[in-house]
Amino acid sequence: MTTTYELSDLDQIEAESIHIFREVAAEFERPCMLFSGGKDSIVMLRLAEKAFSPARLPFPVMHVDTGHNFPEVLEFRDRRLAEVGARLVVASVQQSIDDGRVIEETGPRASRNRLQTTTLLDAVGEHRFDALFGGARRDEEKARAKERVYSFRDEFGQWDPKNQRPELWDLYNGRIRRGEHIRVFPISNWTELDIWEYIRREGIEIPSIYLAHERPVFDRDGMWLADSDHVTRMDSEEVVTRRVRYRTVGDMSCTGAVESTAASLDEVIAEVGATRITERGATRADDRVSEAAMEDRKKEGYF
Repeated sequence: MTTTYELSDLDQIEAESIHIFREVAAEFERPCMLFSGGKDSIVMLRLAEKAFSPARLPFPVMHVDTGHNFPEVLEFRDRRLAEVGARLVVASVQQSIDDGRVIEETGPRASRNRLQTTTLLDAVGEHRFDALFGGARRDEEKARAKERVYSFRDEFGQWDPKNQRPELWDLYNGRIRRGEHIRVFPISNWTELDIWEYIRREGIEIPSIYLAHERPVFDRDGMWLADSDHVTRMDSEEVVTRRVRYRTVGDMSCTGAVESTAASLDEVIAEVGATRITERGATRADDRVSEAAMEDRKKEGYF
């Protein structure tokens, strides 16, 4: 009698991601993992733990802090990284503004989201990181759909499609010159549904804003934005209390909530399985600036 061994879909993509983490740790001198406290970076952290267990992570974790984050996410970030024993590097957008490196936008639609690029690239140069793990997935947005697992960035941190390398099977070309670096996307082939099913399977803790809760919000362009000191409301925008949850984590100024009753992981998974629009398309104002908004920011050096 022959015994066959088959991996589930989650086991297959988990194994691929762990392989990528180990490849980068072996190839590069100073890797770093970006961590926003969102669901994708939370899953990445668990995968990195599995890749190097029982040792500690062989690289630091960096958060590009805009100063406009959800308090629940910051509290979760500090607590979770302390549990793992990871070294946290905080790159501050506010410090970039104070130093005159960037100019803050003003007005009702002002956001610090685009200012992150300068802060990120300054931190990469300061710490001499040569590889940065990020939680981008190909199903999120069309600019990310054509992204490779290893995304080459030049000495200015910019992305150029002509400079990207072919990826055959699981072979990755990480050769770079001084000043250049690679952005690495271990969960590139995951979907939003995969992320949530993995969180449920692994029993991973998540920030409370991902589950349905009552929150004061106002409607702007069909999105529910949180009423906060970081967002300037227009006269016509009225604050109401709605039962909402967040599908993605970003700045309070540009991340919208969706009305939802999903208060458990099972209910979130059922909701995500039925949706017909990606989380970025549904809830990120920064991606609605133009059809090429994400593509433009990627070329500038954004993740």
